[in-house]
Amino acid sequence: MYQYDELDQTLVDERVAQFREQTERYLRGELSDAQFLPLRLQNGLYVQRLAPMLRIAVPYGLISSHQLRAIADISRRYDKGYGHISTRQNIQLNWPQLEDVPDILADLAAVQMHAIQTSGNCIRNTTTDQFAGVAADEIVDPRPYCELIRQWSTLHPEFAFLPRKFKIAVNGAKSDRAAIHFHDVGVELYRGADDQVLLRFLVGGGLGRTPMVGSVIRDDVAVEHLLTYLDAILRVYNLRGRRDNKYKARIKILVKAMGVEAFREAVDAEWEQSRNGPNTLTTEEIERVAGHFTAPAYESLDMQAEDAFLQEACERDSLFAGWVKRNTQAHRQGGYRAVTVTLKATGQAPGDVSAAQMEALADLSDRYSFGELRTTHQQNIVLADVRASELLALWQALQPLGLSASNAGHITDLICCPGGDFCSLANAKSIPVAQALQERFEAMDYQYDLGPLELNISGCMNACGHHHVGHIGILGVDKKGQEFYQICLGGSQAGKARVAQILGPSFSRADVPDVIEKLLQKYVELRSSEQETFIAVFERTGIQAFKEAVYG
Repeated sequence: MYQYDELDQTLVDERVAQFREQTERYLRGELSDAQFLPLRLQNGLYVQRLAPMLRIAVPYGLISSHQLRAIADISRRYDKGYGHISTRQNIQLNWPQLEDVPDILADLAAVQMHAIQTSGNCIRNTTTDQFAGVAADEIVDPRPYCELIRQWSTLHPEFAFLPRKFKIAVNGAKSDRAAIHFHDVGVELYRGADDQVLLRFLVGGGLGRTPMVGSVIRDDVAVEHLLTYLDAILRVYNLRGRRDNKYKARIKILVKAMGVEAFREAVDAEWEQSRNGPNTLTTEEIERVAGHFTAPAYESLDMQAEDAFLQEACERDSLFAGWVKRNTQAHRQGGYRAVTVTLKATGQAPGDVSAAQMEALADLSDRYSFGELRTTHQQNIVLADVRASELLALWQALQPLGLSASNAGHITDLICCPGGDFCSLANAKSIPVAQALQERFEAMDYQYDLGPLELNISGCMNACGHHHVGHIGILGVDKKGQEFYQICLGGSQAGKARVAQILGPSFSRADVPDVIEKLLQKYVELRSSEQETFIAVFERTGIQAFKEAVYG
């Protein structure tokens, strides 16, 4: 993974010192709330319902065991002993005291971490596939390109105060695990006829109040123009994006207002002026950054022996076999698997991980996965490089930690924002709904019978829980001061990317588990075989049968 050079470390250290002074001035009353607002936001600090919230950047989801131990220690000393994995692969602390935040940032800087640009109207953390670099279906490793974007975008003076926040996702695999259709800019890496790396740019995707699927505006862009074309897109947005109404300030609104063709023409005109400028990448620079993402020291394994050991262990223990099937992923290196550790234990807020669990996961990554971990869009953690013959020992070590559930990609592996328990923007609580659903559907045989199913919960229209792209989405709404929940169906973040359809009138919190159970019963009734997934049935039959099952 990428290691800071002297310039990186100096920049982060100086930023900590600046924010320390700004915080002290605010606490002395020398800065007003309005003056302090943009300063704290661009250092990742929110004011939530009950306490400040600090969002720590995890660039494109990569974190070392050393860094994870540092966050565990910080969570104990300055918070309540846990962290929260966000859907943008960052880690959030929900209970820091304002006066402690500069010290937290200094401790993060000591392990090459920060909270810069994790909030505010700027370019946020670039995200990608949690299996980048190891996925069997990968065409191009996206991590070096994410790092190039990180270096270009960090404290970029022209894009520090955009009309609204700006999110970029990069995918380099056949399957889109980065949701590039639902970002302000999505970048797809692929190879041309001569095996050269090319870029496809999608613009104008996003969720929130006006969910939209991004549109392709340029294909076949040479890789050296990754930054010059991004620069052109950002300049057009910065100049033409609305600043009079924050609900209409995202780039998706601008693209819709201008039309895709007119937006493309404006970007091309801007690009023509700068495409061969200083942001044009050289082969040497691409190779320099790519050099930070070389493969670890994989062992030359006896493939037959590895497979035989794993097969025998699976035959001895059906629970272990289920975990291998659902929580491990094919690896491009023979004899290895990528492991998803789900943070979705019943009774625990989805995505929360305790300090003790963080330290244990750090130890396990040192032992089994070269000391590196990944945070995921699904609010889980991945150990990407585990030998097949060591999967059993890893699974056994995860059991006393409460981290061995074999539910990855199933209904209880749900995505959930912090909701009204923490967020001052939320209309309703999300966590109690998630817990009620986990309790209702925790029987693993039932989950396996249902098959892969994505269920996402948001506490408000900002859609931090990505309810618009869940196979089943749940949105908290306010009805005259009462919490209600709207259900939507058929969303998809990959493949046939689309926004879910609203089922109908909303429900009380107590009714939600019964409603979801009716939807699942109808799905089982409609499917043509046990192999047909929920989303496949929805695509085949449409929403009407599900409406009738719920509303009569």
